[in-house]
Order: sequence, then structure tokens, then C-alpha cells
Amino acid sequence: MTARRAKPLMIQGTMSGVGKSLLVAGLCRVFAQDGLAVAPFKSQNMALNSGICSDGSEIGRAQVMQAQAAGIEPEAAMNPILLKPTTDTGSQVIVGGRARQTMSARDYFAYKRQLVPDIRRAYDDLANRFDVIVIEGAGSPAEVNLKRDDIVNMGMAQMVDSPVMLVGDIDRGGVFAQILGTLMLLEPEELSLVKATIINKFRGDKTILDPGLDILRERSGLPVAGVIPFERLDLDEEDSLTDRFDARDPSALVDVAVIRLPRISNFTDFMALSAIEGVGVRYVGRASDLGEPDLIIIPGTKSTISDLLWMRTSGLEAAVVRRANGGTPVVGICGGYQMLGEQVLDPTGVEGGGSVRGMGLLPVRTVFEQTKRQVRSTGTVCEVAGPLAGLSGAAVHGYQIHMGRTELVGSDGQPVCELTDEDGTRVLDGCWRGRVYGTYLHGIFDSAGASRALAAALFAAKGLDPSQLQAVDLDEHREREFDRLADLVRDNMDMDLVYRIMEQGV
Repeated sequence: MTARRAKPLMIQGTMSGVGKSLLVAGLCRVFAQDGLAVAPFKSQNMALNSGICSDGSEIGRAQVMQAQAAGIEPEAAMNPILLKPTTDTGSQVIVGGRARQTMSARDYFAYKRQLVPDIRRAYDDLANRFDVIVIEGAGSPAEVNLKRDDIVNMGMAQMVDSPVMLVGDIDRGGVFAQILGTLMLLEPEELSLVKATIINKFRGDKTILDPGLDILRERSGLPVAGVIPFERLDLDEEDSLTDRFDARDPSALVDVAVIRLPRISNFTDFMALSAIEGVGVRYVGRASDLGEPDLIIIPGTKSTISDLLWMRTSGLEAAVVRRANGGTPVVGICGGYQMLGEQVLDPTGVEGGGSVRGMGLLPVRTVFEQTKRQVRSTGTVCEVAGPLAGLSGAAVHGYQIHMGRTELVGSDGQPVCELTDEDGTRVLDGCWRGRVYGTYLHGIFDSAGASRALAAALFAAKGLDPSQLQAVDLDEHREREFDRLADLVRDNMDMDLVYRIMEQGV
């Protein structure tokens, strides 16, 4: 054991979606600005939006974002358990960044205590290398049906003797009942760990809230560490709770339609596009809403076969094929790429077994395998024709995360990218034919050059002048947003109190 031992501080919420992830990121940024070595930690995360670390480990996207806010490389220790739902009642269980098995919710509930050593090992590893660990809870600590053998809320706080700040979401209404009701349902030993409350997403004049804050302090016996205003920040989000799916930009000059698959994953692939002025990115879940977009994207998914069948039965597959045959460019990423092929086969039961006909827009077929490919990659777009010809030669970077092997079944398909994996392996990725393109590279549009080239191609196809397009470097954009978030936290939280809680447990 080294002499260094991080001080923990935990953010728990009254429910999912109260803003825990962003508050953790904001605190990470503030502590980093103050000269501390800080790391995020979430013992168990459930999300389809994941990211790949430099060693190929897979963790929740929120912890990747929080590590970026802290100015450090994300690593598996920051999220030792990741659950990626495969059905409504089952998930792939990822431990230490690697897929272990797929389990039903009931089986995992009985199994999860066996993962405590993995959690403890990951936390201790970070605690021995950093000054501060900002821990994120999940859902609510007052979910009484789940409190037995808890490993992510009060169970985690007790495991490392961490002080807790409890966050409520005033934008949803009933914030005082949220906070006081949650506190009422805690056991005495749990309640003793809660040191302050926070009200998040406030809109309006704070003075109107003052009488309620006085009652909250009186009835809880706890200080209010802050009232955080509602603020729109363009940062990575958890997949199920994002408001991006409902966003519309009626002033957009070009229209990009992303199919909102039931198990859509890694929708952050399109943040760089949506940040370009004049480009509207909308998510479509019904065939009647598809309209006449300038580009259709079929994104990644945790369940390629079931989501393809959903597209088939909902009429979206036929609508996409009809528009592709009519000249609308279509891009598939990861699972979306697999769907565009001739066939998807699952001989070993990765997604339940069997095979299914693909959409037939690309001359490829995919065979699922037990081994999951997890790697970061850099490279360039190959010489491509059609409406996306302007992407040819563009530098790209991103990551691959899939369990399928896709191969050409015809002679008229060409690769999309030439990539180099972090271990130096060079590979040809993807396939294009005509106006349809598929790739396994998540983040292919993240670089300013690639996103601008795509936007320029869409503008030119509509007879619009692309010369004034200002693409966004996503890394620089995130840095600016992290600084905005840190300012929001500093301006609206009692940071002296936060430091006393963290350092003295008061």
C-alpha cells in the first residue's frame, strides 16, 4: 500500500436523471483546476453508450466524459462493472472492461455480491494514485427492493467510508419530497453518511426558493450545498435519458435522420455533426416521421438482430431501402453497418442464435463470434465515390466495439477506411457501394476535417455553398464545455463546504 490515499466524495441522487453524471464531471473539473489529481468512479453503470480506453477496456461513456473533465485518460478502474442491456430483462456483464457473460436481471441480482472484490480492487487502485475520487451513485439509494447487497449507492459509500451529497431534480417537480422522502427511507448508518443536499436544474429567481430551502435544512438537519441553475451543456450523456432524441432544428439547411433503434448505442457519434451550424440531426423512431432527409444514418446497437427485425416490422426498413434506392445516401455504423448487409448469422448464440436476412444494401454478411473486438483506431477514409466523395482522404479516429465479423460476399463493394489499431495492426474497414456506406468506426465524424467534409458534401448536393461551413473540433469543444460546467459549479455551490465535507467529513 502506498502512502497516497485519495479522499472520496460521493454524489447520489433521488432518482435517475437528476444530473449526477454532470455534477461529478463538474466537480472533477473544479478539483483539477485547483491542482488536485482527481479521478471519477462508478462501481456499476448500466448504459448502452460506452467508450473504449487505450488498452481496449470498455467502460460507461459517462465515466469517459468525467475522466476527460479531470484531464486524465479513462481506464477500466473508473467503472469496474458495466451492464449493457440486451433485452428488457437481461444484460451483458462487463467486468474490468471485458465482457464476462450475459445474465438475466434476477441472476445478476443474486450474483453481484461476488463482484465486490473487483470493485474494491479497482477503487483501491485509483485511491493509491489520486488525491480525490469523486464517486457517482446510480438511480436512488432509497429503492428499498434493491437495497439488499447494494454495491453502487450506500453500499459503495459504506465500503470506502465516503461522505455523500444527495441531489434532487427540481425541474421534474416535487424536489423537497424527493430529498426528504429519500432521507426518510435510509437506515441510520446510511443517513449518517449524508452531509449535504443539492438542488439541480433550477429555473428562475432563486430568492423564491429560499423559504423551501429553510424548511429543507430544518427537516433534514443538513446544509444545502448548492442550487444549480438549469443549463444546456453539449457533453456526452447516458443513452436512455438524453433529450437529444427529441431535439429539432427547424432552421437547419440540411437534414440528417438517425434511426432511433430500441437499443441504440453510442449516439455520441453524431455530436460533431449536430454542432455544425446549418446541420440538423434528428432521431426517427417511426416510418411516418422519416420524411425526405438528406442523409440517413443507422447507428450502433447492442442487439443487431432484434433491432433489425424491429425496423422490418415497423416499416422503417422498407422506408430506408426505398429512399436509398431513390438516391438518398445511407451510412451504417457498427450494428447499423451489419444491418445493411445481405445476412446476419449468429451460430454461437451471441444474440440468441439463428440468422436473419439483412437489408441488402451492401454486399457483405456478418457472423457473430464470442470474442468482442475492442480497440481504438486512427486512419484515413479511402477513395470513395457518390455523395460522400468529399470524405476521401479525410483523417479519422475513433474506436471499434463489436462482436461480429463482416466479410464481402460480392465483387462490387469497396472498403471505407484504412485504419491502424493502437497495437500497430493495419486493417481495411467497412464497405461502400453506390450511395450506401458502412463502417465499424465509432467517432468517424468526430474530427473537424471529417465532419466538415460530410457537411460540405450534403450542402453541395443541395446546391448550397459549403465554403462558409465552420466545423467543430470535438475535443476543443468539449474542453470549452467542461470549463463552462466548472464555472456553473463554482458559482452556485458552496465549495468551502464541499471541501470541508471531503476533507473533514462534516
